[in-house]
Amino acid sequence: MIARELSKVIKSRLFKQKAIILTGPRQSGKTTLIKNLVSEFQIPYVWFNGDEPNVPSIFNKITSPELKQLLGKNKILVIDEAQHIPEIGITLKLITDNIQDIQVIATGSSALDLLDKINEPLTGRKFEYRLFPMSFGELSDHHGSIEEKRLLSQRLVFGSYPEIVTNPAEATDTIKWLSDSYLYKDLFRLESIKKPELLVKLLQLLSYQVGNEVSYNELSQNLGSDPKTIEKYIGLLEKTFVVFRLGALSRNLRNEIRKSRKIYFYDNGVRNALINNFNLLNIRQDVGGLWENYLISERLKIAEYSRIYMNKFFWRTKQQQEVDYVEERDGKMWAYEFKYNTGRQPRLSKSFKNAYPEFNYEIISPENYPGFLL
Repeated sequence: MIARELSKVIKSRLFKQKAIILTGPRQSGKTTLIKNLVSEFQIPYVWFNGDEPNVPSIFNKITSPELKQLLGKNKILVIDEAQHIPEIGITLKLITDNIQDIQVIATGSSALDLLDKINEPLTGRKFEYRLFPMSFGELSDHHGSIEEKRLLSQRLVFGSYPEIVTNPAEATDTIKWLSDSYLYKDLFRLESIKKPELLVKLLQLLSYQVGNEVSYNELSQNLGSDPKTIEKYIGLLEKTFVVFRLGALSRNLRNEIRKSRKIYFYDNGVRNALINNFNLLNIRQDVGGLWENYLISERLKIAEYSRIYMNKFFWRTKQQQEVDYVEERDGKMWAYEFKYNTGRQPRLSKSFKNAYPEFNYEIISPENYPGFLL
């Protein structure tokens, strides 16, 4: 079994009179992680799945005495897919405030619903974490960094969802199933998604633009929609852990691009499934975009699991001078160029050097990327 980095973090937070909230994409391993965790303690626990039709009614307007009766002698309460339970925030608050020695763990595949419902009631009463598809660090710990490097092309094409990693022979069918319906299950339940076909077409356009700046106006023209609808849909896709945005760094130069953004996928496999392209790397035209998406999404996992707080950007001027990725940590800057093929070494823009003189610079290639991701 492949150990997840968040497991030891969450274990250290148990039984501190605060709820554990775990969000992340469907099929990223949240349920497996929590099952393994609670089984280690060998103490009684009770488990509810919010996807089951009768579970929301169990917690509907439940009182503290009824909760105590429901929990009985159990010491851990797990509510999986808790976003489907009305007033879940109030319920979790009642437990943490009124029932001693009970550890609450709630998971959700949609930050859209779950976090909106719990943030105010559970202020100061929760530890919150996000779990993503498997990271380079987790996979390297399991079967060694040399073997993981050998599988780099597999990761760039099919991604790192647990089922993809453990059953690579079925990778194409599995990632197609995930990308065609399952990842958007929560989105399609929303009344605000009036045009599911628009959502799918939007995702396909975003797939082709990985590594490039994204214009809401341009997307809206291509899709026959309006920019506000496009921006709303992208926001919803972020909250269901399909894509994430990266903003532009702009502080010093008048010709820096200020309001632009790039959009990346949390997993390369989902991106490739949306455009039905599982070709080998040596016959693809989009290797640069795949490499950039992989590295930035993996870097996001590192920051999340290690609780590293940083600002993340790309940098570009109106004259098309650019830096692929910039991190700001503790007042210092790190600038990175991502090059899959390293025949010609890029040179850092003089404009960037002059605007941000205090920085570290590194080119990340298939030869040295493990150090960037560990």
